[in-house]
Amino acid sequence: MTENPLQVIVDQDPQLFTLLENTRELAFVEGGIPLKYKFLLAMSLDAANGAVNGVKFLASQAMQAGATKEEVMQAIRITQYIFGVGSVYTASEALKDIL
Repeated sequence: MTENPLQVIVDQDPQLFTLLENTRELAFVEGGIPLKYKFLLAMSLDAANGAVNGVKFLASQAMQAGATKEEVMQAIRITQYIFGVGSVYTASEALKDIL
């Protein structure tokens, strides 16, 4: 992803973007749950919500934080169990160039 998907928010409402960034930083702060698992959790939620670009970005971040391809796929299995096959289709589209 070369362009920030929130660029229009950055341009039109910098205060809202700052709020979003502060929330993201709080969610992914080091400590407690290891960072790779935080990214895998967020990736699963994006898969459940049909957010292909989110799955792609978060899977990449999870792997940069030390997650394996197997851990990414285990997270997708759990997502499918709870949310159904639609999340697998979303994940498949997102992960085809990553895994």
